[in-house]
Amino acid sequence: MQRDGHKIRIGVMGCANIAIRSLLPVLSNHPLFTLVAVSSRTLQKANEVASQFNCEAVVGYDNLVSRTDIDAIYMPLPTGLHEEWVIKCLEAGKHLLVEKSLAMNVDAVRRMLDLAKRMECVIVEDFMFRYHSQHQFVFDQWNSGVIGDLRLFSSSFGFPPLSKDNFRYKKDLGGGALLDAAAYTVNVSRWFLGNELQVQSASLFYDKNEDVCLYGSAALIHPVTGQASQISFGFDNYYKCNYELWGSKGSLVVDRAFTPPPNFSPLVKVNLPGNLQDIRLPIDNHFLNIVSEFGRCILESDFLKHQEDIYHQSRLLTDLETKGHIKYL
Repeated sequence: MQRDGHKIRIGVMGCANIAIRSLLPVLSNHPLFTLVAVSSRTLQKANEVASQFNCEAVVGYDNLVSRTDIDAIYMPLPTGLHEEWVIKCLEAGKHLLVEKSLAMNVDAVRRMLDLAKRMECVIVEDFMFRYHSQHQFVFDQWNSGVIGDLRLFSSSFGFPPLSKDNFRYKKDLGGGALLDAAAYTVNVSRWFLGNELQVQSASLFYDKNEDVCLYGSAALIHPVTGQASQISFGFDNYYKCNYELWGSKGSLVVDRAFTPPPNFSPLVKVNLPGNLQDIRLPIDNHFLNIVSEFGRCILESDFLKHQEDIYHQSRLLTDLETKGHIKYL
């Protein structure tokens, strides 16, 4: 692990689209990492992806975990498969970058985090949007007092229906909007308002055939400050991907909050009385930035930095499901 010139040796467990499109290009060229292998359940898929990124093809996830020439694993598997494979990876001493959501519920997250701590392994949940520089601009504006005291935080992430064979509609694979689109709105709410947020109310709409959440909304409240976040999310929606800080003197709006591609110049709206500004910000690659953070944690043995964040993320998502009012469609 970058000792005597050696880099962190990493393998990829699964050939999901997000891995091929966004993470493998970064991992194959990152100065902290050497991409060793890509694994798939089939030889054809493993060969196809490995040849594209100049690494070794491995058939079967167990064969990736058991390798002694791999220090870390990036896991883009569906959430429903995470617990089994995260535990196997941690038991083998592998550091982990795992696609969101990390687990089906907070009890599973506790088991994973406890094991990661015992094994002194880094585990990072891949909420890459936090590592885009546009959000630092928003924090700076907010902290400057330009919009006054915060009255409400709100966030929406939703998109039109996907193909019904998509894993997001499969309950046993961790499907549903709660662990997907809602996870972003919960995460950004905690980022701005704090990990102590609690679910005040939630309205969830489920597909009666697949028993997965299609869309919903919720109110989150900080028990001490009283600050509130209103979130909405779904797989059956007109596309929205934003958050807003509404203050006593103005508002800040980020329109492409969670999914800006690396070549995209983000737009932040700074709305003040008689002065509405659309501010274009520099392009940034949040995939590159979160991989850099993952590498930093490994090299500096920073095993615990992300654990509290991961726990509270799962706690809130679990509470949304258990405390929400559910209607079947």
